[in-house]
Amino acid sequence: MQTLISKDSTTIAYDKTGQGPALILVAGAFSYRKFPGQVQLAKLLSKQFTVYNYDRRGRGDSSDTQPYTVEREYEDLQAIIDAAGGSACVYGLSSGAVLALQAAASGASITKLALHEPPFVVDGADPKPPENFVHHVNELIRANQRAETIKYFMTKGMGAPSFVVSLMRMMPGVWSNLMAVAHTLPYDAALLDGFMAGKALPASLWSNVAMPTLVLEGTESPASLRHAAQALASVLPNARLQSKKGLGHTKKLQAKLIAKELGSFFLGNK
Repeated sequence: MQTLISKDSTTIAYDKTGQGPALILVAGAFSYRKFPGQVQLAKLLSKQFTVYNYDRRGRGDSSDTQPYTVEREYEDLQAIIDAAGGSACVYGLSSGAVLALQAAASGASITKLALHEPPFVVDGADPKPPENFVHHVNELIRANQRAETIKYFMTKGMGAPSFVVSLMRMMPGVWSNLMAVAHTLPYDAALLDGFMAGKALPASLWSNVAMPTLVLEGTESPASLRHAAQALASVLPNARLQSKKGLGHTKKLQAKLIAKELGSFFLGNK
C-alpha cells in the first residue's frame, strides 16, 4: 500500500502494480481497492499496465475529511493521476464511472476514458429512485442507520429485490464489508444527483470530454443501465459503445472479459 495527500489534506491509499501505461481504476458504490472483483481486475490489467487501484475517500485505508463535496473526489482522482506521472488512462465502474466522467469534465489529465454502466436513469419509463432519494440516504447515515441505508440504497436506488439484501445479511464476510463503507453511500448519491429522474442527458454538459472514450454495457443488464450507457455514448464527442454479454455489473464482475476490452481499447489507436 502507498498513500498520497489530496488537495484538502485527505490521505488517499492505493496499490500500484504492473508495468506499462498508467491506468487508474475508480470503484463504484460499496466497492474499494480490496474488493475481490477489483483485486482480480487489477491483477489481470497489471500484465499490460501500471495499475493504480485506490480507495475512494472514506473507504478502506483512505481518510475522510469533512465536509464532503463531489469536487473533492475529482481532486482525489487528479492526485492519483499526478502520482502516476501527470496523465493516465482511467476506468470507472458504476458511480465510479460518473466520478471519472465528471473529473474529466473538470479538467483532469485523462488520456483515455472507459465508463462502465454509469447508473443514470435517462428514460421516463425506467424505474427511478424516489425524488428525495439523496436526502433520505443522508438522513439515514446521520442517524447512523448503516444497515437501513444499505437496504434503502440497494432497493430504492439500485432496484435490487429486498430478498437480495436479506441474503447478504446472512453472509458475514459480505455484510461486514458493506457495513464498513455504508457511510460513503451519500457520496455516491451526490454524484448521481440530478441524473436519476428519467430525463435525457444534457449534451452540452460534457462537450469538453473529448478524449477517446469507451462506454461499456452488458447485453444482460437491466434496461435502465443499457439506456444510460447508450445515451451517454451518443452525447460524448469522441465515444463509442461496446455492448457485449458478460459486461453487466449487477452480479459478479467478469474480470477477464472486462480486462480484455480495456486492454484492447487503451492500447489501441483509438
